[in-house]
Amino acid sequence: MSISETLTLVRDTPATIIPAGDEHTLLKGTTVTITQALGGTVTIRTNSGLFRIASKDWDALGEAARVDLQAAAEAAENDFGDTPFSEDLVWEAMKGCFDPEIPVNIVDLGLIYDLRLEGPDDAGKHAAFIKMTLTAQGCGMGPVIAEDAKTRIEALPAVSKAQVDIVWDPAWTPHMISNEGRSKLGLS
Repeated sequence: MSISETLTLVRDTPATIIPAGDEHTLLKGTTVTITQALGGTVTIRTNSGLFRIASKDWDALGEAARVDLQAAAEAAENDFGDTPFSEDLVWEAMKGCFDPEIPVNIVDLGLIYDLRLEGPDDAGKHAAFIKMTLTAQGCGMGPVIAEDAKTRIEALPAVSKAQVDIVWDPAWTPHMISNEGRSKLGLS
């Protein structure tokens, strides 16, 4: 399966409208093109615009596409289970989150402004507090991206909870993109 391959939905499926962030149901028979498959989600283009489909709904793209997407996601998934807990580990976990329109993770996009860890608590677990921004204040995908980051951080064995707050100061600019992100975008 290639990213630009045209597929037809085999069932009605929930999707998130990009960039509004609203939930929508795409109907069986809708023609779609995968434009990005990163971080456990898929961005598709239809005649109505861009949508994001969660991994639990990849079967709507057909069994062959689901298998290919699942294999790619598993190959890219970082297993942090035996890695000693550190701030660097939390940063690495956040690198698994992507803006659905830009093929660069939220860390390399420069969207993460602050990471503070507390703990360990009596159970040996840490709380993580993150301040992040978005590339545009009107982006309705902010809560979705923040929830992705929260979920990835809380999946770390030594994390008890994560709180991800969206902030607007300072305003994000493309100058905040890391060298690695610039390279991926062809800006270096």
